[in-house]
Amino acid sequence: MMASEMASNTFPWLTLAIFVPIVFGLLVLALGRDDRPGLTRVLSLVGALIGFAVTIPLYTGFDASTAAMQFVEKAPWIEAFNVNYHLGIDGISLWFVLLTAFITIIVVLAGWEVITSRVSQYMAAFLILSGLMVGVFAALDGMLFYVFFEATLIPMYIIIGVWGGPNRVYAAFKFFLYTLLGSLLTLVAFIYLWNASGGSFDILTWHQVKLGHTAQVLIFLALLAAFAVKVPMWPVHTWLPDAHVEAPTGGSVVLAAIMLKLGAYGFLRFSLPITPDASHSLAGLMIALSLIAVIYIGLVAIVQDDMKKLVAYSSVAHMGFVTLGFFIFNTAGVEGAIVQMISHGFVSGAMFLCIGVLYDRMHSRRIADYGGVINVMPRFVTFFVLFSMANSGLPATSGFVGEFMVIMGAVEHNFWIGLLAATALILGASYSLWMVKRVAFGDISNDHVRELTDLNGREFLILGVMAIAVLYMGIYPKPFTDVMHASVQALLQHVAVSKL
Repeated sequence: MMASEMASNTFPWLTLAIFVPIVFGLLVLALGRDDRPGLTRVLSLVGALIGFAVTIPLYTGFDASTAAMQFVEKAPWIEAFNVNYHLGIDGISLWFVLLTAFITIIVVLAGWEVITSRVSQYMAAFLILSGLMVGVFAALDGMLFYVFFEATLIPMYIIIGVWGGPNRVYAAFKFFLYTLLGSLLTLVAFIYLWNASGGSFDILTWHQVKLGHTAQVLIFLALLAAFAVKVPMWPVHTWLPDAHVEAPTGGSVVLAAIMLKLGAYGFLRFSLPITPDASHSLAGLMIALSLIAVIYIGLVAIVQDDMKKLVAYSSVAHMGFVTLGFFIFNTAGVEGAIVQMISHGFVSGAMFLCIGVLYDRMHSRRIADYGGVINVMPRFVTFFVLFSMANSGLPATSGFVGEFMVIMGAVEHNFWIGLLAATALILGASYSLWMVKRVAFGDISNDHVRELTDLNGREFLILGVMAIAVLYMGIYPKPFTDVMHASVQALLQHVAVSKL
């Protein structure tokens, strides 16, 4: 049986986690002015900090021994169609709510001095986006999930389109159209499920609906259209490098750390539990697509000459590990995939922050324009090397834990699949360390590099916090896996029992 609901909590922590950043975002829009950006920045930081603070009770009050939904809130919304404002979290969604709120603080600090035009709109877009993404992870009503899922497109579209690079409009349109077109089929699937469940949009009710195999396959493919684009899986990944290259640093951080996880989360909340038989039938396809992402996209990353594009392709490869873990249907695989999602949020976010530090100083992302950076920025290079090592799966960093668990699960499922997945560690080391070698080490290559200045206090704080997160999760991952264990076991049991 899949997760039920615990008794509703008296205090609406999830509503606060969603609407505190949204309200602060609207306040920043109303009060912020370009001639006094200091007020805008402080108000934005306060909003982000309070938004994170209200998520802490979700962790401290969470009961890891049960797979039931916790902190449940429910109120009627559109009664004619039985649509409810229905929220709750389990061990799978808890960490993503916390990660979203945490990354929002990082992004506000990262844009503190860098963003000088339309500061209030920039900060407001991220705060509103933060609330909407928390809504995606907390929604227990299908229509509510869809509204939040689609609404996240709007702030990110604006962030890329307004504060992005020279080709920002092209990248923003491509991002918007890819994700919107995929999601329309999901809406069709949701309406079918509403009808099949007797007029309910309740996601937990959908988990118990018995569907024929053909219906399951069609619904699985409809959901795949949205979630595969969002992850993004090969071959619908081409929007991601363009979006990353053109997005401002904060946009790249949120895109990599949180927005890619929305699609992967969709597989866990919808595809696997609602269409378990189709998930087993199409597992071979999903594993093949995942391995192509891990190996082929890893090779593509090696030949990139743009740092942002290299890390963007590495994100596709790392998310291939996530989808691989889901469809080998064992505890190590699924838990490893979730750990990899959380770790990728820290590591890829930190990599884009490092690239942003260099870009702010030299306005170039080309690897060939650098060389010998360690001679003038030793503190920066220390962090850069750490995060690059984590990106390649070095033991004692968070990047190793999830990949190792998925490989173990893959070997348990099929040795050859595990062997192919393990090549990602070699490829990851290849592109990550090759980039570090050319950017950071050797002699100073030109006068522009010679004039670089090392990290200031704000940048050191941001990268230091991310480094602590990466190392803590790598050295002691138990708190992360303990929280999700009961929910993952319930999911796997549900999928196994439902198998024809």
